[in-house]
Amino acid sequence: MKRSEIPSLDDLRAFETVARLGSMRAAAQELALTHGAISRRVAKLVADVGLTLLVPQGRGIAITPDGQRLAEVASRALQDISDVLRDIRTASIRAPVILSCERSLATRWLIPRLSAFQDCHPDIEVHLSTGGGALDFRRENITIAIRRLDFPVEPDWTIIKLMPEQVGPVMLPAMRQRFDAGDYVALGSRTRPQAWQDWLDLHRDVPRPKAIQLLDHHFLIVEAALGGLGVALSPKAIVADDARLDAPLGFDADGTDYGLIYPRATPLTGEMSALIDWLTTLTTS
Repeated sequence: MKRSEIPSLDDLRAFETVARLGSMRAAAQELALTHGAISRRVAKLVADVGLTLLVPQGRGIAITPDGQRLAEVASRALQDISDVLRDIRTASIRAPVILSCERSLATRWLIPRLSAFQDCHPDIEVHLSTGGGALDFRRENITIAIRRLDFPVEPDWTIIKLMPEQVGPVMLPAMRQRFDAGDYVALGSRTRPQAWQDWLDLHRDVPRPKAIQLLDHHFLIVEAALGGLGVALSPKAIVADDARLDAPLGFDADGTDYGLIYPRATPLTGEMSALIDWLTTLTTS
């Protein structure tokens, strides 16, 4: 049979529904058509194929063996079409990449750079969320995470090291004299309450501060330092771009790294690969 001789898809769908439900009325309800419209479509199909597909049976209808064979094939074909359309539509809707990053790193390092990625990849949608420490990718609906690797990691995670963590005291230039004299407030983050003491233990020649004050996050202590409230012990990554602050003693590696993490079972999409490549290039350039 030539393709031009294949009956109308609408007629086949009407017949398949009648055969499956065993009733013209039920088929009309499912397809949101009138009883007469269903009857006409089935009659047209019968005329086109030249076969008896349905016969009267009491007050209803019965399907013939030929009708049964056609109905089964039509049902499979319609389901295949439905499945393919669903897959095509799903594939055409690009899911955003959910990138989770520690709050201070996101605020002062990632966000100022992220527009460059969007300029290069305007078709990739990146949603940024903030969080720290342990991860539950499924529950938190995270695609990729950037974390300081200071907590136990799962064996089924892929981890790409981005950059080492380096910390050091940063201050306004006008604060340097007070720092050298020990007349300063040491600003630290509550996320690392022992950081100042650990740093001072390594730098015993540095005058002790008159007080240690802890704020909630590193980006807050950096802002406090910019406001002249003290000297912030800050990760290098979040102050490297800020020319307003001096780091007279440089930065020391603390033995940890920032890592890019995603579940090994997650299929690596083109969008994920592009973001991962950009992030790794960013930290090695």
